[in-house]
Amino acid sequence: MAFKSLDELRAACIDLPAGNGPAAQAVANRQETLTKPRGSLGKLESIAAWLARWQGRDMPKLDKVKVIVFAGNHGVTAQGVSAYPSEVTVQMVANFAGGGAAINQLARVAGAELAVIPLELDRPTGDFTQGVAMGEADFLAAVSSGYDSVDRDLDLVCFGEMGIGNTTPAAAIAAALFGGTGRDWAGRGTGVDDSGLSRKFAAIDAGLARHAASLTDPLAVAASLGGRELAAIFGATLAARHLNVPVLLDGFVVTAAAAPLAKLHPEGLAHALSAHVSAEAGHRQLLEALSLSPLLDMGMRLGEGSGACLAVNIVRSALECHARMASFAEAGVTDK
Repeated sequence: MAFKSLDELRAACIDLPAGNGPAAQAVANRQETLTKPRGSLGKLESIAAWLARWQGRDMPKLDKVKVIVFAGNHGVTAQGVSAYPSEVTVQMVANFAGGGAAINQLARVAGAELAVIPLELDRPTGDFTQGVAMGEADFLAAVSSGYDSVDRDLDLVCFGEMGIGNTTPAAAIAAALFGGTGRDWAGRGTGVDDSGLSRKFAAIDAGLARHAASLTDPLAVAASLGGRELAAIFGATLAARHLNVPVLLDGFVVTAAAAPLAKLHPEGLAHALSAHVSAEAGHRQLLEALSLSPLLDMGMRLGEGSGACLAVNIVRSALECHARMASFAEAGVTDK
């Protein structure tokens, strides 16, 4: 899909499938017959129903699970907002390819295919304190790249990111969409000191002020303040919805990248679960703003899709209990 205009993209964000209600109800009905007190598996039961709704199957499956990590570089790093230089993005992409990153290990354990998509790493986005991060053509190209990364036959997809400095655009997007200042949303990211954190607050506030006239449009927010990897995650989240593929959202950056879809459509993220709440300062309040309840709270703040990939194991557990537990009748156990 090559989106040719923001209006075309906006229309795609409004025309969203609602999922398969009867499939979800079939799962709920089966849960009532299994050898356990009703509701006793808590979120595992609702996860099974969520899978069914978005896969459109009475009995969900997890044969094809994929983790897609998008990588991008950011002009706003010129404001001293990161503890690491931008060249680390390229180096970490090479580390992914060599199998040496945390996400490589977590994907293997979760039985998930890993794909890494670098987005013009030699051409950082614009510094949003000085102008837009991406013009319309750049933004649409990144969104389209993300959209095309999602295969129709996936049973579950996780999104991750790599991009030095990208917690700054993530915090700026959150502030633009939900109100507040840099201080309200930004944290230390990869570990900036107090001076770096102050520069981060100031950069976000400068971006919000510079682009104030366009902040009522979620797409303009994503283009003006975001990054290529965030735009690609937005596009991939949209594609997953159109293709009825359930999504696990990773941490603060991924959640912020997907958040404009929730502003464009009240049920825009109904096909997505929050895998975990990260240790990054703004993530918990962003999840609250989006009415998302995280599956895990592990104190993680790595990115890469690591928290989402870890949560795949919980989703697999939910499906195994749903699919393989005996009913009261099958087990010869008396139901109340």
